[in-house]
Amino acid sequence: MRYSAQAIEEMIEPYMPAEEGYQKTVLAAMNYAVKAGGKRLRPMMLRLCYEMFAKTKDEAVVRPFMAAMEMIHTYSLVHDDLPAMDNDTLRRGLPTVHVQFGEDMAILAGDALLNFAYETMCGAFLAKPGDVNVEKAFLTMAKKAGIYGMVGGQVLDVERAGMPMDEDQLAFIYENKTGALIAAACMSGAYLAGVDATMAAQIEEMAYAVGLAFQVQDDILDLIGDEAVIGKPTHSDDKNHKITYVTVHGMEKARAYVEEMSNKAIGILEKMEVWDEEAKGDMIVLVKSLIDRDR
Repeated sequence: MRYSAQAIEEMIEPYMPAEEGYQKTVLAAMNYAVKAGGKRLRPMMLRLCYEMFAKTKDEAVVRPFMAAMEMIHTYSLVHDDLPAMDNDTLRRGLPTVHVQFGEDMAILAGDALLNFAYETMCGAFLAKPGDVNVEKAFLTMAKKAGIYGMVGGQVLDVERAGMPMDEDQLAFIYENKTGALIAAACMSGAYLAGVDATMAAQIEEMAYAVGLAFQVQDDILDLIGDEAVIGKPTHSDDKNHKITYVTVHGMEKARAYVEEMSNKAIGILEKMEVWDEEAKGDMIVLVKSLIDRDR
């Protein structure tokens, strides 16, 4: 792999705000949330999908999107951990933002991260004014993070907690709550590199398969994972009376589904004609790692 999580973090860090002024408490909460660690999976996938297709690299365009991607993902975690949602007290091995800074500041920090993500992405417009590829990437990020993506999936997840769900409802939650942001990362990176609509559709299909594999593996780890390794409380789904793929289909079928979706994503990747074969190889390695991960 050409990029480690640490390397991606170093690309993102300069875009985080300085902790100064009367609003420095919320700025500290924002930085605490983003800098608490993590796999940096989404900005890494954005970077690799960009490099797969970009004949020349423009850091002033791709890095703001990488940083914004991690900000959006982190805001979703901050809000997901709130007492009104999952009420989790541990994230990435550290106290969650509402535990560390209070519930009110956690709400504001999540709001601020989302807004600052869009402010950060606008840097790419300044670097390439009028570029249609930047516009496509920006719109994709906005849509996949919003009511027709991640937020939409969260709505049904909250509303159906403790209630029976059919396959369509469960699929909607997984595709939107988790899959949409992974699709946003992969598609935005590819759009920045100038791919056409046909290739973008292939990337979207691949990304949603990755998202489904990732979420079901999360469900598995919630039941059998080591809290010290995964960095967050286990049995959170049980505590919040949430229906998951594991509770519906059982552990054996869940494991098989993770492998099936990972293999689907790899199959799509292997057939893609790209500019940078090494970047594609790294994407394949990254997807394969989802099957065996323990956190």
